[in-house]
Amino acid sequence: MTKTSICLLGKMCVRRNEQVINSTERSKAQELLGYLLLYRDRPHSRESLAGLLWCDAPGEQSKKYLRQSLWQLQHLIGSQSTTDNLLFVDSRWIQLNQKCHYWLDLDVFERVYEQVKGVPGYQLNNEMAEALRGAVSLYKGDLLEGCYQDWCLYERERLHSMYLAMLDKLVGYSEAHGDYEAGLEYGMRILRHDRAREQTHRKMMRLHYLAGDRTGALHQYERCVAALHEELNVRPAQGTVELFEQICADEFAVSEMMTNRSDAEPLASRTPEQPGIGLSEILDRLTRLQVILAGVQSQVRREIQAIRIRLNLRG
Repeated sequence: MTKTSICLLGKMCVRRNEQVINSTERSKAQELLGYLLLYRDRPHSRESLAGLLWCDAPGEQSKKYLRQSLWQLQHLIGSQSTTDNLLFVDSRWIQLNQKCHYWLDLDVFERVYEQVKGVPGYQLNNEMAEALRGAVSLYKGDLLEGCYQDWCLYERERLHSMYLAMLDKLVGYSEAHGDYEAGLEYGMRILRHDRAREQTHRKMMRLHYLAGDRTGALHQYERCVAALHEELNVRPAQGTVELFEQICADEFAVSEMMTNRSDAEPLASRTPEQPGIGLSEILDRLTRLQVILAGVQSQVRREIQAIRIRLNLRG
């Protein structure tokens, strides 16, 4: 069986049996294939495709260009086998062959996003987090780099927003599990795409502080202030300023991590005997609570040590 794998995130890459096919690079055939893969759940009429991809050409000329691009695609990635031929083409319609077995980075990316959609980062289980790590690693760049058609720009923005949302969930997961270094790395990835994303700066301030890097937390605030001023000409929100002041005074309360976490109450009120509550869910909740309590305990130890030092100085 022929193995076909296609990457649309970043520079398009098509492989057949591990051999890279480069002939579709920066061509209308590439745009045609990308469009069919983006909207792979339905057939497309030849007329609509010709009008969309060759909108500046007269009707008959655009249909001629479509035929030429189809021939190029079929020559490059076609097969004599029905199950291996990626495209199904007739006199009026074109669509992906549902019997063809192929791997598409976009398909994996979107499926993982749907699995974690609506789940806060701190509520992710280990399986979800691992799937997210795999999905974000597929994002090699914006969708179909080099294509600037309106349909592509819209989809590019949609997928870019999904990518940032998935990274944000991984930041929350890393904080909840005490993996502050990983959380900071995911946060940096977000800021490379949107340096004025204030909520990310705020999370990274917390992560630096929880990792014992108070100076790093303060520098993060400075970067936040500069980015907001240069990009949007605004000042930080009150919540960001208050967090900065707490860190300056070394009074940041780790217990604030539990604010707005709806699973705190159910954890105390639910029992294993209740229907719909599995032991794995209870274990996951207890594990997250353990991480939070460990952070609170660390904060308490630091405050006790600070008080002892002050008392010794007085003595």
